Amino acid sequence: MTDEQCMRRALELAQQAASEGEVPVGAVLTKDSEIIAEGRNRRESGKNALCHAELEAINGGCKALGGWRLWQCTLYVTLEPCPMCAGAIINARIPRLVFGASDAKAGSCGSVVNLFSLPYNHHPQIEQGLLQEECAAVLKQFFKDLRHRREKS
Repeated sequence: MTDEQCMRRALELAQQAASEGEVPVGAVLTKDSEIIAEGRNRRESGKNALCHAELEAINGGCKALGGWRLWQCTLYVTLEPCPMCAGAIINARIPRLVFGASDAKAGSCGSVVNLFSLPYNHHPQIEQGLLQEECAAVLKQFFKDLRHRREKS
């Protein structure tokens, strides 16, 4: 699969999250250009701050590969990872991160801070902006709809 195909799948997962009332973030983990795990935001339904798309995908990847080191994988995410997810990417030794939309409020791969540039033992390669407009549009529409629903209440 190409980078674009992987990000389009992550966008589908983000749309699923939105349809479930979750902030629309989707993630896909690949090895040898094949999807081995997926995740989507489920914080509301899971009532758990740890239920981020990236963590779901990383967890699935660890199970699929039988270990915690994902050194042969690429993670695709529709939104720039937060500090928790950036830390998980470092800890899982994921060598490459591709994300769509930047996150000016919590992005920890260049927007607010770049955790990958700090003196940790692992420094993933970051590629940002893949399908950026589409990824951002899903988020903008979700929050616009949410504000509209709240105004009606």
